[in-house]
Amino acid sequence: MRHFIYFSGKAVTTGNFKDLMKAGRMDIAIHVIIASFFLSHDVRKDTKLHLVFYGMPDPPKHIEIQIKEGLDISKKDVANLIKKILYKYKPGKKTEVFPGCFIEKKSFLNLINELIEEGKTIFILDKRGEDIRKIKIPDNAVFVLGDHEGLPKKEIKRLKKIAKEISIGPKVYFASQVVAVLNNELDRRGV
Repeated sequence: MRHFIYFSGKAVTTGNFKDLMKAGRMDIAIHVIIASFFLSHDVRKDTKLHLVFYGMPDPPKHIEIQIKEGLDISKKDVANLIKKILYKYKPGKKTEVFPGCFIEKKSFLNLINELIEEGKTIFILDKRGEDIRKIKIPDNAVFVLGDHEGLPKKEIKRLKKIAKEISIGPKVYFASQVVAVLNNELDRRGV
């Protein structure tokens, strides 16, 4: 199971948004979801996506999505999926809103620590990191990427102590493109 963590410092933490750009660039999160799961005429069932939103009014929110039977998901309606998940947040608990779709209040670093405790290997995407084509990628890999503003500096400092920095190449790509390249690389390797 491949894991992606997408961090957004400004994505709103409530479902009552209309304009994706004004909702803390929710458009980026939507593109990351599409790149994580959608193939031509199919969806990925080998992927788990973690969205961590730190925007107002009630940060942090952790949304976990994995394609499960019974989840009706469409590329055209990803924004409404996020809205519905955010609306169903219940304080103090992890709520399954749809099959494979959960929401809870959990910080970015708590999520990372939880995944490490599960035996996952953490990779941070950074243009200065080691080329992905030169490293071994285990089956338990977790790839961490940020929105257009990147990850917070204090979190990067902590992450560098427990994670490996990797790069997908010499250019800087959109977050969704990074996910697509990673999926392609993992598909080619059979990971």
